[in-house]
Amino acid sequence: MKHFLHNYSPVAVAEPPPSSPLHKQRDYRLLWTARTISITGSEVSKLAIPLTAVTMLTASPSEMGMLTAAASVPALLFGLQSGAIADRLTRHRPLMIACELVSCAAAVLVPVAWLLGILNVIWLIIVALVIGSAGVLFRAANFPHLAAVVPPAQRTEAMAGFHASHSVASVGGPSLAGLLVQILTAPLAVLAQALTFLTSALLLRAIRTPERNEPAPSRGMWRDIMTGLRACITHPVLRALLAAGVTINFFAMAYTAVYMLYMVNTLGIPKGMIGLLIALGGIGGVLGAWVTARLAKRYGENRILLVAVLFFPIEILAVGLVSGPLWWKLSVLSITGAVTGGIVVAFATCMGTITLRETPPELRARVDSTTTFAVQGVLALGGLAGGVAADFLGLRPVILICAAGMALSTLWIWTSPLRPHRLRPQLHHRPPAPSSLPLVDHLLISKRNRWP
Repeated sequence: MKHFLHNYSPVAVAEPPPSSPLHKQRDYRLLWTARTISITGSEVSKLAIPLTAVTMLTASPSEMGMLTAAASVPALLFGLQSGAIADRLTRHRPLMIACELVSCAAAVLVPVAWLLGILNVIWLIIVALVIGSAGVLFRAANFPHLAAVVPPAQRTEAMAGFHASHSVASVGGPSLAGLLVQILTAPLAVLAQALTFLTSALLLRAIRTPERNEPAPSRGMWRDIMTGLRACITHPVLRALLAAGVTINFFAMAYTAVYMLYMVNTLGIPKGMIGLLIALGGIGGVLGAWVTARLAKRYGENRILLVAVLFFPIEILAVGLVSGPLWWKLSVLSITGAVTGGIVVAFATCMGTITLRETPPELRARVDSTTTFAVQGVLALGGLAGGVAADFLGLRPVILICAAGMALSTLWIWTSPLRPHRLRPQLHHRPPAPSSLPLVDHLLISKRNRWP
């Protein structure tokens, strides 16, 4: 199988210094604000739409199951195709704006249908499918678009900023949703999500940075998809990132399947304190983004990733082993939860930056979509495995197995070229000859999207 990178360079290529600090760059501020507002609106809808089905439509358990599945089905059905589509574009921002406007229109239909008396669960499922599909296509275009707006030397700081806003939104979004539902009722709370999509589209429209993407010639949808898959499998760094992400998400979801039962029934943690522990993870994520952006300038993304992956099992191990009085359990879980929140953001930030660096521009959307498809697709398997294993082995053994399984991700990263003695800070990419094969990028899940 032909390797898509023709040439490795053993010597680092210095990047030109950025013209101004990132927070002073107008277009980055617009992009960051657009994503923060849109993510917050999405977090609101995660509560508002199900509450609409439960409180206004008296949905059955099976209908709630279909509604829940509708949010993730588009990623499985269209995730790979979205990357191939985005890599065919010379400009990504128009597609991103269109996705936000489509999502806005779909969200508006919920309160409109409710006011007209025609709202039902099928309507909500269709809205969730439309918004989910637009979100999948938006992400595929957003990843390569970041490279057009942010200089290479500042991409780690930029991604850290995005992950920080995601951490805040994942904690504050449900609280905001609860307040809006109480004041406006659930269907009208969805209108707030529509406004966030519209605001995001207007902010994206105001970005002035020109896009100069040169897409590779398409060889058909299936071959384009396979090219992205081949990139993730044959490139040693991308392969290590993909395998680590799949490993982390599988065991994180298995842990999530038994987490609540173990915390309440075995450790005796009050239910109200569980929400506080999750919030501390979000705070840790914000601090992790701030620290990562600064450490990366001194030590580089590779070394941060190598260290961050070592700490992934710490919270799960603490949950499985902690005992004693309640104050001691809460102290240990608070510290390890906050640390894990920071570690997750550090890992995800550096992973995104390294993927941008290692992937040729014409393949960034496909590589990102392939990675997302794999790490999201394994969630269902992990959750199922965790629940079944707990029935046979018990809760604590499954918790400890998940900690050990999470540690396996260290092997993928530490046996890859990311290790210091094999460090390749910058790759040179060469376009293929006309007769050759074509060249071959929130992960954040579990416990309110805290795992990469």
